Amino acid sequence: MVASEGSGGVVSPVVVNYGLDSLPGDGRRRAVTIGKFDGVHRGHLQVLGQLTSLAGKAESTVITFDRHPHVTLRPGEAPDRIVSDGQKVELLSKAGVARVVVLPFDDELSALDHAEFSKTVLAEGLSAGVVLVGADFRYGHGGKGTIDSLREEGIHWGFRVEVVADFCQEEGQRISSTMVRRHLTNGEVAEAASLLGRYHALRGEVGAGAQRGRTMGYPTANLSQPLEGYLPADGVYATLVTHQGVSYPAATSVGVNPTFGELTESVVESHLLDQRLDLYGETIRVEFVEFIRGMQVFPSSEALAAQMSADEQVIRGILSDLPRA
Repeated sequence: MVASEGSGGVVSPVVVNYGLDSLPGDGRRRAVTIGKFDGVHRGHLQVLGQLTSLAGKAESTVITFDRHPHVTLRPGEAPDRIVSDGQKVELLSKAGVARVVVLPFDDELSALDHAEFSKTVLAEGLSAGVVLVGADFRYGHGGKGTIDSLREEGIHWGFRVEVVADFCQEEGQRISSTMVRRHLTNGEVAEAASLLGRYHALRGEVGAGAQRGRTMGYPTANLSQPLEGYLPADGVYATLVTHQGVSYPAATSVGVNPTFGELTESVVESHLLDQRLDLYGETIRVEFVEFIRGMQVFPSSEALAAQMSADEQVIRGILSDLPRA
């Protein structure tokens, strides 16, 4: 099932702690799970559902990290993130999490051994009553901590350890952030949406572009860098653009405008269908519904405009069939 990121009910406020020094240390019992949660995909949602069930009256809490551990431990090998920290917190909150602890995965954190992590973070910092982890969970310096060591530390500090019951699968594999990232890299946004349970989204501020689209009758809202969210493959997509809580059907191009050959990095340009909004300086979200075609070099701006008109008709058909939120 796929839902628009903006659909659904009211999202409860979530408490966010950033860094070891911000942990509450208030003695309030919490149900805690730990992970990168990049993308907050359907597999993650299953874990969060189990956490909520275990929590009871305790506060459901997610410990996550501000970067992939490889950024610190193996520089140059870290994958690009599917969602920003801000997007991740919002998605975790929408999933019903009451508190999110974002730990900078820096030298200080990576130097903590597993016993110190349990003492400082789980026991003293969060007063954990139950800790939910995957069967392959590793923690502490060098990844030397295991479920067995966590259970031993839990006996000492007063928390129990539960293992994730089952992992959500698709394509015969356990759903993972790597699978989502691979689909996005290939422009397979519909397949990525199936794994996420929602459309993949970019978010950013609208800036000035070359305004070529305007001269061809297709004005666009161009996202400025830096963007929040993983950039899918170059191409033309059927999308939904949301501004101030209102979503509009749109045709979105990701690429370097090869017909004009003036760019060296991909840009994101969205043409809102049947709308003329002044969005300069405004923050918008672009949700990717379906891939239409790859980037092409056209012999003239007129030929490009003709193709854009054809793309628009295809996109209208796709978006008109979407269920109303």
